[in-house]
Amino acid sequence: MGRGLLFATVNAEGVVAALDLPGPAYRTLFALRSRSEAGGRVEMGQKQIAVLLGLSRPSVTSGLRHLILARLVKKQHNGLYRINPMLAAYETPADARAAIDAMDPDDRMDDPDFVARYHQAVQDYQEQLALERRKKIHVA
Repeated sequence: MGRGLLFATVNAEGVVAALDLPGPAYRTLFALRSRSEAGGRVEMGQKQIAVLLGLSRPSVTSGLRHLILARLVKKQHNGLYRINPMLAAYETPADARAAIDAMDPDDRMDDPDFVARYHQAVQDYQEQLALERRKKIHVA
């Protein structure tokens, strides 16, 4: 990390706690945050995260899925993630403000529906998995 990183001004911990994420998701988020560059860019593969945290790779995969559904982390490609600008560290308050101003409104953690959207995304994902399982049963 660079010199004197500052966190964006939001009650991030309160919002993250309200999401009620599974344990591996919290641990993965904290590992990513602790190793991120200014602006939230993190180069770290799932295997590296698993070794670092002493978790299985499937646990890390599941944790990352929840972080992505919650819009706390975006996967840019394998081994490259970007932390939500409202959780990321910055070198200056001006950098933090510019990143937050440029955000997609749906990613903003200060939106009153942020937590509800995460829970809806999890429900939609579980329904999608159930539908795929039913399709496989009918095909077999």
